[in-house]
Amino acid sequence: MNNPEVLKTIENLRGRRAYEEKRAVKFGFSSLYEYIEDKINKKAIAVECKKEETKTSQSESSLKNKSCGCC
Repeated sequence: MNNPEVLKTIENLRGRRAYEEKRAVKFGFSSLYEYIEDKINKKAIAVECKKEETKTSQSESSLKNKSCGCC
C-alpha cells in the first residue's frame, strides 16, 4: 500500500467510494486498494497498446503510399 497514485485515487472517490467497494467485492478483490491498483495497471497497459497500434498503423500506411519501386 505504498503507491501514492492509488491512495490519491481512493481519497478522491468521496461519494463513489461505496460503489467502488461493492465493485471490488463483486470482481473478487480483497480490498479497494487492490481493485484501484488493478484499474490503474489496466489503463497503463491500454495506453501502451494504443501507442503500439498507432506506430504499426503509421508504418503500414507509409508502406501503402509507396506503390512504385522508384521512390
